[in-house]
Amino acid sequence: MTPRPTPSGSDPKKSAAKAAKSVKKAAEKAVTKKTAAKKPDPLAEKAPAKKAVAKKAAEKSAVSKAVTKKTAAKTAKKGTAKAKKVAAPVPASEVPMAVPVSPEVPAADRDRLLSGTHHDPHGVLGAHPVPGGVAFRVFRPYARAVTVVAGDVRAELHDDGDGFFTGLLALREVPPYRLLVAYEETVQDTEDAYGFLPALGDLDLHLIGEGRHEQLWTALGAQPMTHQGATGTRFTVWAPNARGVRVSGTFNFWDGSAFAMRSLGSTGIWELFVPGVGEGELYKFEITRPDGSKTRRADPLARRTEVPPNTSSIIHASHHEWGDGEWLARRAEGAPAHEAPFSVYEIHLPSWRPGLTYRQLAEQLPAYVKDLGFTHVELMPVAEHPFGGSWGYQVTGFYAPTARLGTPDDFKYLVDALHQAGIGVLMDWVPAHFPRDDWALAEFDGRTLYEHEDPLRAAHPDWGTLEFDYGRREVRNFLVANAIYWCEEFHIDGLRVDAVASMLYLDYSREPGQWVPNVHGGRENLDAVDFLQEMNATVYRRVPGVVTIAEESTAWDGVTRATHHMGPGGFGGLGFGLKWNMGWMHDSLDYMAHEPVHRKYHHHEMTFSMVYAYSENYVLPISHDEVVHGKRSLVSKMPGDWWQQRANLRAYLAFMWAHPGKQLLFMGQEFAQGAEWSEAHGPDWWLLDPAYGAEADHRGVRDLVRDLNVVYRHTPALWQRDTDPSGFQWIVGDASEDNVFAFLRYDAEGSPLLAVTNLSPVVRPNYRLGAPDDVPAWLESLNTDTARYGGGDVTNPEIVKPDPLAWHGRPASIQVTLPPLATVWLRPA
Repeated sequence: MTPRPTPSGSDPKKSAAKAAKSVKKAAEKAVTKKTAAKKPDPLAEKAPAKKAVAKKAAEKSAVSKAVTKKTAAKTAKKGTAKAKKVAAPVPASEVPMAVPVSPEVPAADRDRLLSGTHHDPHGVLGAHPVPGGVAFRVFRPYARAVTVVAGDVRAELHDDGDGFFTGLLALREVPPYRLLVAYEETVQDTEDAYGFLPALGDLDLHLIGEGRHEQLWTALGAQPMTHQGATGTRFTVWAPNARGVRVSGTFNFWDGSAFAMRSLGSTGIWELFVPGVGEGELYKFEITRPDGSKTRRADPLARRTEVPPNTSSIIHASHHEWGDGEWLARRAEGAPAHEAPFSVYEIHLPSWRPGLTYRQLAEQLPAYVKDLGFTHVELMPVAEHPFGGSWGYQVTGFYAPTARLGTPDDFKYLVDALHQAGIGVLMDWVPAHFPRDDWALAEFDGRTLYEHEDPLRAAHPDWGTLEFDYGRREVRNFLVANAIYWCEEFHIDGLRVDAVASMLYLDYSREPGQWVPNVHGGRENLDAVDFLQEMNATVYRRVPGVVTIAEESTAWDGVTRATHHMGPGGFGGLGFGLKWNMGWMHDSLDYMAHEPVHRKYHHHEMTFSMVYAYSENYVLPISHDEVVHGKRSLVSKMPGDWWQQRANLRAYLAFMWAHPGKQLLFMGQEFAQGAEWSEAHGPDWWLLDPAYGAEADHRGVRDLVRDLNVVYRHTPALWQRDTDPSGFQWIVGDASEDNVFAFLRYDAEGSPLLAVTNLSPVVRPNYRLGAPDDVPAWLESLNTDTARYGGGDVTNPEIVKPDPLAWHGRPASIQVTLPPLATVWLRPA
């Protein structure tokens, strides 16, 4: 505040003394609460001029009821020079023609604040210039007293009951001020939350309204910050149907009455900057629904949560300093995933080594995965989820890594450690549905919001959850920004999108009459198609080198086609980088489950995948879904005795690594765990204990997986032309009587690798195979029957030279010994 200048020629000390005397006189003549309550408030309505004139004499003295004699004397002593630095009260006689008004909160506003239904609490509470000075209004339930402190001025506000405190000071403008809020046993010194302008900018509001805020997490949620010179936290939440929103937490003893948020126009965003509140505080939003009932909700944009089963959100700011710059640079400049080596180790973090935190995992997981040679890990959902038995696939905290293993910065530490070990990090992402927990997203503000308004479209038929409304721009923005969030904030290298098929089809798991066709009469969910296209296009545009992967189990056309390329069905591609090949997985596992004597009748199950192998960019997944809930572990699916089971498994894995497409293997299967996976105890690591009698059997399979990855990485023919039909040629695909499969893989330079699989339990010596005539000699580069893997050690140790004998439609041929239940790789010598 700039004090009124002293009139020319006057004595500053006399003027100050006169001012002090006037202030004291005005304070002694302050009107009572009963009289003040009768006076009109210009914030509520304008009083008739006639009535104002009639009450002018009484209202003139309502200047300040709390400016003490001591303060006035101090002002007189220090003179005008000091007064220029302090927002001192101005005598009523010097306020030019102002009609003082009551500072009390109008009855209607009072009722709405008490009931939690006020859209604009800042328009009532705080400090506001009014005729006669500045009105101070504070709402602090349970407070015994509230004092305004502005420089040397200390003014105790009048207790109006129900937690309201008000006062009128004869000031020309609102000064910088603080509040001393006295409770039973403590006094809180704080800025007034209602003395701040909105801490969310117009551009943010515009982008949110358009559904195009690609960094939504920077605008919504709880953001520690400095605002107008004060440190605190900005709370923002989207709740367009709410009658009112308040924030409660540990900082206000979970009573949000005094922390009403303001509505920022038609966007449906509510905002409140709370000074003095910072990291580590717990909070939730108290929402008054349209019917007047109340619900307390976790923050949809919370970046940290309590450890389940607790459900509060936690104010968080990251302090992690990344050390993976070299990794990110290589990723941005490298070949796309479908043209690069890509073998994935799938992990459920809470059960990989039960009890380890993110930081403890960072000490063990990178070294283990690097030793096995995998290029990437894929983490089953990391986002917060209330029920551990869902494995993370029923998400309530889309922006928060699960607190079960540590803080968000702890998770960043793990990702950083994996990157520095040369390992990419993929993450399962679940935008298909969310659970119905009444503290999370379901009917968030009292009406359908994140879910579809049509109950048939909202209810997910398989999992008892709710489906997102992809047609609503704010919901689509919430999800698209979430995908970007994990990639940008946590340096995630790729997102594997769960349950894409359930999103794409309106009739997914629904009977006739339970779904409504789209506007064209079809079964496609056009909103979901638009969402997936937008998500993929945006992620690829913003994050260089990232990959998105679809778990899509149908024959939808163009899952990995560019979004701007139209397909025969009239749709652009969905824009994914890779797609799980669920058909290959089911067919090949069905084949392997048969006894060898019956396999000749199912030969096509191993060859059919090549009919459509180049329709998409594929990943061959042996995931958690195949080794749980009675499906048995991978080795237990194999027929025969223990030796045959392991031999079948080894042969199958080498067949998989040689087949066009990328590879994914779930934890525990790399060492032939016999029991199926359980999230309660994780892999059976004791099988690798040297003290265990059969340890060598399990170690042998793990050694094979390591060697598969090593040879794979150093053999471009196995990955460089995965999506190019010219990179594959059958040698023999119809040897059903022999249970033999043989094919060639070529790299970009035309250099081949010959893969031969014998899935019968007999040795086939001198087995003749057609071969290219431009390769003078072949050398065995991998054999799954090698003794160190636990096999019978039937190998081809010598160089194999072709004969000029035409075979299998080729001008030359070679003879090799095929071990039983084994796969052999041969490379040019």
